[in-house]
Amino acid sequence: MVRVSVRNLWMRFGDVTALKNISLEVNEGELVTLLGPSGCGKTTLLRIIAGLYKPTSGRVYFDNEDVTDKPPWERNVGLVFQDYALWPHMTVFDNIVYGLKRRGVPKSEINERVENVSSLLGISELLKRYPHQLSGGQQQRVALARALVINPSVLLLDEPLSNLDAKIRVNVRTEIRKLQKKLKITTIYVTHDQEEALVLSDRVAVMRMGEVEQVGTPFEVYYNPGSAYVADFIGQVNMLQGEVRSTREGEVLLETAIGPLLARSYDAFQPGSKAYAVFRPEYVEVLREPSDDFNAFQGVVDVIQFLGNMVRVEVRINDVPLKVEIHKPLNFKLPQVEERIYLRVPPEHIRVLSR
Repeated sequence: MVRVSVRNLWMRFGDVTALKNISLEVNEGELVTLLGPSGCGKTTLLRIIAGLYKPTSGRVYFDNEDVTDKPPWERNVGLVFQDYALWPHMTVFDNIVYGLKRRGVPKSEINERVENVSSLLGISELLKRYPHQLSGGQQQRVALARALVINPSVLLLDEPLSNLDAKIRVNVRTEIRKLQKKLKITTIYVTHDQEEALVLSDRVAVMRMGEVEQVGTPFEVYYNPGSAYVADFIGQVNMLQGEVRSTREGEVLLETAIGPLLARSYDAFQPGSKAYAVFRPEYVEVLREPSDDFNAFQGVVDVIQFLGNMVRVEVRINDVPLKVEIHKPLNFKLPQVEERIYLRVPPEHIRVLSR
């Protein structure tokens, strides 16, 4: 297992700065996801770690070894690309062994390694087929086998599931996570899919415009976002602009477009500060009757979306849309469109972030 360290990394393409002073540590055997929208620099960062790009400045270390100037084949990295990059004229077997032959591995060892990795990934019966004879999920497994057969120190995956259908994608990402845990390979995974990042990762690095906005466990980036950008990017969220009216002992009273909101926040705010009140839809309580409690409101139902095990409701309060999620809908009398309903947001589930 290898620890990957990226230190003070900058990358410029002409006048465009793709990465801005990025530092990141990936521990031995850890799976870290680079998460962000298209153009944020996540693939560029992965390619620098792989050795496909040389950074404008900054260094890349595998353990204590500086590999910044080393080509990919000297870094012993396994790469899986978005389009799988399989040779169409080669059988599955030949695709898998390509990297081993380039490294001069003896034929007897090649056969043993292919047998082991194909058995591990459940593709032993596909070895004589060609890529065009495989489904998307099978091609993905072949690409993964080709990356793993070289016994890489680091596994790098660039949007490997984006070409798969939704149900297959869910199954394959589960397999990838189980495999990574079993083999204990240090892994860096690139995706723009928030759910994928939360499911797969030990830690998530949320990227924005060439910078790392926040690094944390899936729980941390979801429930304790460090910025309004992270809160808005990951999952469904309600984010209301407001102004701090008063503070006391870890509580903040915020004036917003739907009325005053009491929140429990660990950040320091002064009265008059501009801020966001951020809270997840699953924490908005639907009440049976009006309440005089803090953070209790009434609104009108605008939209109802049935999603199987959950119903997502959009409620209009003072012309401001608020997202509400009702779980286990069979046990709940669902509201109707244009119906007036009562809501409450618990102060402990509201996070106040600077604007």
